[in-house]
Amino acid sequence: MGRATTKSSARWLSEHASDAYVKQAAADGYRSRAVYKLIELDQKDQLIKPASVILELGAAPGGWTQYLSRQAGNKARIIATDILAMDSLPDVRFVQGDFTEQSTADEISGLMENSRADLVLSDMAPNLSGVSVSDQARAMGLVELALDAATEFLTPEGAFAVKVFQGEGFDAYMKEVRNRFKNVKVRKPAASRARSREVYVVARNLL
Repeated sequence: MGRATTKSSARWLSEHASDAYVKQAAADGYRSRAVYKLIELDQKDQLIKPASVILELGAAPGGWTQYLSRQAGNKARIIATDILAMDSLPDVRFVQGDFTEQSTADEISGLMENSRADLVLSDMAPNLSGVSVSDQARAMGLVELALDAATEFLTPEGAFAVKVFQGEGFDAYMKEVRNRFKNVKVRKPAASRARSREVYVVARNLL
C-alpha cells in the first residue's frame, strides 16, 4: 500500500508541476489553481456583483477570496472563514474557526452587520484518509453544513455555489438542494481535473 501511495503522490506532484492552471495562477498572482473554477462559474452564472455581501466557507488559502475581492469591489462586504489560518486580503474580513460552532457563527453574523448574504460559496473538502467510503461520508457532511449555512445567511434571491463529490449521498443531496432553491444547476469547470468526482452545484432563489 505504501508503494501505491508513493506512486499516486508522485503522479499528483508531476501533474501539478506541469498543470497549466498552476502556472496561470502563478502568473496571475492567485494563491491556488482552484480560482479558475470560480472564474468559470462566475462567467456562466454571474455570481459576483459589485457592492454585494458575500460569505465564503472554507476560504484558505484564499485563491477564491482574491478573485472575490477583485470582482466585487471595495464597496462589497466579503466575509471569509476557515478552520485554517489565511493571510489577510484587502477589503476581506476573515474569521478563523469552525463556522458550525456558535461563537464563530456569531462572529460571522456580526461582520455581516445584520444583513443577509447575496452569495454563499463553499469549496470545502475533508482531509482525505484514503478510505473512500469514509472520505465520501465526511465530504457529504461538509456540503450539508454548507447548505444549512446558505439557508440561514442568504437573501431570498441569493445564490449558493458549493463543491460536491459525486458518489454515495449525492442524489439525496441534490434532492435536498432542489427542495430549498428554485433554480439549481450542476457544473464541471474546465479547471476541475477530469478524473475528479467533484462538481459544483449552483443554486438560486430560496423557496
